[in-house]
Amino acid sequence: MSAAVLLQLADGRFPAGGHAHSAGTEPACGVGDVSDIASLRSYIEGRLATTGRVDAAFAAAACTAAPAATIDEWQRLDAELAARTLSPASRKAGRTLGRQLLRAGDRVWPHAALRTLRAAVPDGALQPIVLGAVAAAAGLGPLDAALCALHHLLTGSTSAALRLLGLDPFEVARLHADLATTIDDLARDAAAAAIAANGPADLPADVGLLLDVLAEHHTTWDVRLFAS
Repeated sequence: MSAAVLLQLADGRFPAGGHAHSAGTEPACGVGDVSDIASLRSYIEGRLATTGRVDAAFAAAACTAAPAATIDEWQRLDAELAARTLSPASRKAGRTLGRQLLRAGDRVWPHAALRTLRAAVPDGALQPIVLGAVAAAAGLGPLDAALCALHHLLTGSTSAALRLLGLDPFEVARLHADLATTIDDLARDAAAAAIAANGPADLPADVGLLLDVLAEHHTTWDVRLFAS
């Protein structure tokens, strides 16, 4: 594992299109569920424990499978994550982010596994699966992939909240620090679940029904700052 490579993949400036998405924070702000630093923390903690845990486990599973995964195995992994992503809008956003990350990852760390994944899911695999495959191509492990997935959720939410609500950036930085142990623990659990799973169907299946409702509501807005 290279710490420098992990930092590069986790960096929000990596050209994978994440800046255009809010991890569901914009619709949560729109209905008043997120309005200040305290409610932002509650939102992120809830998301980390549900969809965040699922994304981290699938990223770890994809990283574990990547070196030898066949087209059929990639398709089954993607189908299982799609079944856990109830909102069509969320699936669409996840595939858009997956295509963008795969394009960037294959330019930076070319690998046969990424080409096989592209062939397996031509319309774009979901982002956590691509993240795991790119992590493997970059020489990282399943725990690194899980950490990246959770880090992206955290930073996507907080950076969007900064723009939408004008929060104190120092308070947001403190929130990041406060959640560090939570993210470490969730990443270890997700990586362990991925390694122990007897196939994709055994991976975590936590959902956040309100997140799915908000994602669909967001698509009806005439004006919005983020794609999702």
